Amino acid sequence: MKVILLERVGRSGTIGDEINVKDGFARNFLLPQGKALRATEANRKRFENERAHIEQRNEERRSAAAGIAEGLNGHAVVMIRQAGETGQLYGSVAARDIVEALAADGFTVQRNQVDLADAIKSVGVHTVPLNLHADVSVSITVNVARSPDEATRQAEGEDVTVHTFEADEGGDFAAGQADAAADDRFED
Repeated sequence: MKVILLERVGRSGTIGDEINVKDGFARNFLLPQGKALRATEANRKRFENERAHIEQRNEERRSAAAGIAEGLNGHAVVMIRQAGETGQLYGSVAARDIVEALAADGFTVQRNQVDLADAIKSVGVHTVPLNLHADVSVSITVNVARSPDEATRQAEGEDVTVHTFEADEGGDFAAGQADAAADDRFED
């Protein structure tokens, strides 16, 4: 299907470009969201008459997104979640959770602007890109931890998933004592 773009769409084109796209992409995404018009003579004339208004609206959206991006660039969000000893979360951190955390910090971001391929399922510091506009992208840091203390340690660069064994008074490691106790159970 041939469409006229009303805004920049990924790598497909910019405002006013007539491009061929798959029918499903046009019917299910571009047309319902007002990102394109079918490429008919009537729509071409309508687009040319409204071109200045469409470009002005796009510029306003871009400048609003750039204003939000200035405050968000490098912003860090701390998410406290329950996790196992290995750092595997019992749940996950999804785009919805990130949007809610940013809203609590005073930033207005839509869920579809969070570019999270898969939900975060492990403890650690994760970089998450946000696409606020087709021309404006920014990255934030999401610090997923089991406690606020652990979050500050992770922010300082410590890896909290690494376990260290300390030697007891006899010089044996605590893990070695557990192995010795297990061996005692199997003796005759």
